[in-house]
Amino acid sequence: MARRKRYLTATMPDGYVKTIGPTADTFTHYWRVVATLADGKTEVFWGHSRSLAEARKKRAPLGDAARMRGWASFAFEIAELIETPA
Repeated sequence: MARRKRYLTATMPDGYVKTIGPTADTFTHYWRVVATLADGKTEVFWGHSRSLAEARKKRAPLGDAARMRGWASFAFEIAELIETPA
């Protein structure tokens, strides 16, 4: 039996809203990295995971990534995904 497709929405602390879907995957959390480059520009990397623990593991390699890519600073955020109507 096929799983029902649904939309998932995450609201970040700064008010940004990300909607994922339609999907049948069991994602529970959305993560985002906002990197500030040396010239003041920003880059955003994001993804979704199937657990909070999986999302938290994305934080570990960011120190190395910042050094390799020359980021002046970065912010890592996680938000819970909530099922929303289509």
